[in-house]
Amino acid sequence: MKTLKRIAVDMDGVLADTDSHFLTWYYNAYGVQIPYEQLVGKPEGEGFPDKGAAHKFAFTPGFFRSLPVMPGAVEVITELMKDYEIYIVSAAMEFPQSLPEKHAWLQEHFPFISWHNIVFCGDKSVINADYMIDDHPKNLDKFKGVAIMFNAAHNANINHHQRVNSWTDVLALLKSLN
Repeated sequence: MKTLKRIAVDMDGVLADTDSHFLTWYYNAYGVQIPYEQLVGKPEGEGFPDKGAAHKFAFTPGFFRSLPVMPGAVEVITELMKDYEIYIVSAAMEFPQSLPEKHAWLQEHFPFISWHNIVFCGDKSVINADYMIDDHPKNLDKFKGVAIMFNAAHNANINHHQRVNSWTDVLALLKSLN
């Protein structure tokens, strides 16, 4: 039996669209429409007039449970599961209420992923896979396999990892690597 290569896939900013969610929550809380471009190139949460807003939202019950799914994520993950072992790897310790919310979110949007393939952790440097798809360079910098950076506003000026802009790009890149 052929051993499948493993892909570690981040949740927030990769499977779930945190950028648009922060913008929506900011508008709902403050009544101010922030253009996406105002977030580009700034550390996560620092593109808002109220610098503590994103952190406050991340601690608010319901924030992680109501994240929108990144376009194409379900379809591409389904396709990749034919040729790879897929593990969802999410840092969930900083925001303790996010654990049950992230689990419920995965059950709703990715019910075909077994609980055996979900890893909630604090430090992703312990992850052993062939590929990691993540939006945070700090996670990719320590990764021993092939690091793939999923485009996000906060990583726009970082260029030391292979970048993908969409789930269509992920699929094309992985096909080209094998």
